[in-house]
Amino acid sequence: MEWILEPWPWYVSGPLIALTMFILLYVGKNFGMSSNLRTLCTMCGADKTCDFFCFDWKAQRWNLLVMSGAIIGGFVASNYLSNNQTPDLNPKTIEHLKEIGFESAGKAYVPTELFGQEAFSDPKTLAILLIGGILVGFGARYAGGCTSGHAISGISNLQLPSLIATIGFFIGGLIMVHLIFPLIF
Repeated sequence: MEWILEPWPWYVSGPLIALTMFILLYVGKNFGMSSNLRTLCTMCGADKTCDFFCFDWKAQRWNLLVMSGAIIGGFVASNYLSNNQTPDLNPKTIEHLKEIGFESAGKAYVPTELFGQEAFSDPKTLAILLIGGILVGFGARYAGGCTSGHAISGISNLQLPSLIATIGFFIGGLIMVHLIFPLIF
């Protein structure tokens, strides 16, 4: 069991992702998580009010299984298959994060100031999570897919729009971390 409790090296996980993509390409499917939101909305009746949701959602049932597996697998892995998941951070990074108010830096996998139970009682944190979620959702639809769809599936299909979107995701992440994040905190 020890091998499953540790992060897998790139030379194991990379080929497994490539194998998954080869299988999806062989059966004519495209991988992506954000398209599941469209499928779920259509299942709930959104196709009656908006043409964007008018499509055969039953053809996407396989992707709903992938999404369900990711949720269940993440829960099982985080609750039953993880030894101390605190990342090893550079001491200077921990010091900097503590200076801007993240006391959990170096002690938790994610900052409890943003993702802990107390975060839901702070209006500023709730606003950041809500606005961030809306922007990510809008951006995923505007870009025609999310990071997993473009970076894994689109690039493996040699689609130029996916390469451009992935470059945009990275640039957006850099802008957020280095320019916007310091202004918020």
